[in-house]
Amino acid sequence: MVSRLLEQARAAITRYTPAQAAEALRNGATLVDLRPTEYRWRFGEIPGAVTVSRHVLEWRLDVTGPWHIKELRHGNAEQEVILICNEGYTSSLAAHQVISQLGMPNVRDVIGGFAAWKDAGFPVMARLG
Repeated sequence: MVSRLLEQARAAITRYTPAQAAEALRNGATLVDLRPTEYRWRFGEIPGAVTVSRHVLEWRLDVTGPWHIKELRHGNAEQEVILICNEGYTSSLAAHQVISQLGMPNVRDVIGGFAAWKDAGFPVMARLG
């Protein structure tokens, strides 16, 4: 059942390789790290990524609401947002849900997640706190 949901989600979203995600970040996209705190402590963080717990993601990305992250402009649902989790599963499901429920067409995820980002040699830093 979950495999089918994942397959459907991935068919409906745009997925980036780590290199494509890095390029999108250079062009102004916002990277949202969905990994739990203990993963960020253990494996590090991506410089400039905004950390958001999965259970509040919709509130933090809703550009019409008062709780959206400051990196998103109020009312602009067209902004490019890239979700990243540890291996690319949670982020795929979350991206599909945000696109369909919040009407944000430019939400992406990273193929292979943080593990692929790190393996590709993109910046990772020890968690600051």
